[in-house]
Amino acid sequence: MYEILIKGDFSSAHNLIGYKGKCEGLHGHSWKVEARFQKDSLNDIGISVDFTLLKAKLKTILKKLDHVYLNKLDIFKKQNPSAENIAGFIYAKLKSSIEEKGLILKSVSVWESDTSCATYYE
Repeated sequence: MYEILIKGDFSSAHNLIGYKGKCEGLHGHSWKVEARFQKDSLNDIGISVDFTLLKAKLKTILKKLDHVYLNKLDIFKKQNPSAENIAGFIYAKLKSSIEEKGLILKSVSVWESDTSCATYYE
């Protein structure tokens, strides 16, 4: 079994509705994103999947989140744009974009700082 990890990033602002503390107010993050995949075989040249392909898919999703006020996006009008919900959103979008046979999306982690991360997986 092989595990593939790609990384991406985006910057955006948000605030957490109903939260009592600093994150209740408008603030921003330089988010880091990690997506982990699994595949049980290699192709005839010895790779499981082209990193470039996966990074392009992730970049397309992250463009929608970059330099915006997340609370105004349709997906976050009914749920807080927390690191957890952002990870779930990216996971769903990335999973639906995978066409590579035998490739499984394992998890998406979203880092809002160097010390705070939320991970979504099924």
